[in-house]
Amino acid sequence: GIARRIGKPKATRAVGNALGRNPIPVFVPCHRVSRSDVTLGGYTGGLNIKEHLLSLEGVRIS
Repeated sequence: GIARRIGKPKATRAVGNALGRNPIPVFVPCHRVSRSDVTLGGYTGGLNIKEHLLSLEGVRIS
């Protein structure tokens, strides 16, 4: 995940909090982030919007 890639594997909550405060979520594509169990997780705009954005990008949601 992101926390691991920045060298802070235990900072998953901090990464989630930072993504939740993203003021421009369409330009900084935090809708592409999923949970470690591969579920969608949260999204500031709501899960319906997250699913819609992902589907526009060709991601299949099952």
